[in-house]
Amino acid sequence: MERKEVQLLVILLGIVFLTLLIILLVIFFYFLKKKNNYLVEKMEANLYFQSELIKTRIEIKDQTLSEISKELHDNIGQIVSVGIMQLNMYLNSEKPIQQSELSDLKEILAKSLDEIRILSRIINKDNLLQSNFIEAIKQDLERIKKLKSIQYKYTLSGEIPEISGEHDLFIYRIFQEALHNSLKHSHSDKFEVNITTTDDVFCLKIKDFGIGYDALNTNSGQGLGNMKLRAKLIGATLIMESDASGTTVTLEYPLTKTNET
Repeated sequence: MERKEVQLLVILLGIVFLTLLIILLVIFFYFLKKKNNYLVEKMEANLYFQSELIKTRIEIKDQTLSEISKELHDNIGQIVSVGIMQLNMYLNSEKPIQQSELSDLKEILAKSLDEIRILSRIINKDNLLQSNFIEAIKQDLERIKKLKSIQYKYTLSGEIPEISGEHDLFIYRIFQEALHNSLKHSHSDKFEVNITTTDDVFCLKIKDFGIGYDALNTNSGQGLGNMKLRAKLIGATLIMESDASGTTVTLEYPLTKTNET
């Protein structure tokens, strides 16, 4: 009896050991599969982020080229044309050129030079974005003020943190799209841009005083969708409020050690 009991005990122990081994193997392969899925998802997310980053860079370059084209056609071209017409008038005139006429021509040439300087800053926007995207925002506001006779109020509270060079491109592009939507839909001649930084959050708020617009509209909705997607990719929150008194777009970007460089 004792020998049979020992054999039975050995068999039971063997079954228990084998069962435990099978359970451990199942658990091991389960977590291995979870880990592989996590790595694949992380890789896919990173590839998607990089593709959106490339898309954002291309959109900024396209926007820059569009601005250059408008500057050349609408401002510099017209100013130079006026200068040439005035110069031809002086050359075809039998009367001697007066000092006041030369002063007028000088003023026209000086204005064209100012426009060329604005164009130069637009061309160098990529270099500026690499060092200071806040300054790029301010230059955009100044350019719009000059070209479209639009007033703006700009306020900056707190110190500007060093944000990841990839993330600040998304923030700048969100600003561009929000401003473009307001210029296109609101018909507002006044804007407010407030940038506030605390220890935890970088907040960018853009407000116009126009007619407001429907976020579900095909044109504005697509722009808003791009803004929300980019905000999500960098872990930020985008809030849009629009009514008959105007539109406010707020971007809240959390400041963490991983987001700061």
